[in-house]
Amino acid sequence: MTSTHQADPAKRARLRWRARRGLLENDIIISRFLDAHEVTLTDEEVDAFSKLMELDDNELMSLLLARKEPDAELDDVNIRALLGRMRAA
Repeated sequence: MTSTHQADPAKRARLRWRARRGLLENDIIISRFLDAHEVTLTDEEVDAFSKLMELDDNELMSLLLARKEPDAELDDVNIRALLGRMRAA
């Protein structure tokens, strides 16, 4: 059986490590979000978060600042919901 994000401290630490970005603005937004919500993230939200962390910094910033909305493979209800929470953080 695979352990969930919340049940595995190592997975939570890896998530925070992956969140480190090259642009300070992204780091600030993501850090604030994780500080406020990391312990309550569902596995679906962690999956959506991981997909966002695969983006380059400029594309991620455009999404976080609502300059653009997710499209193509990122046009997913979980990603859109997570972006809403991240934008509000």
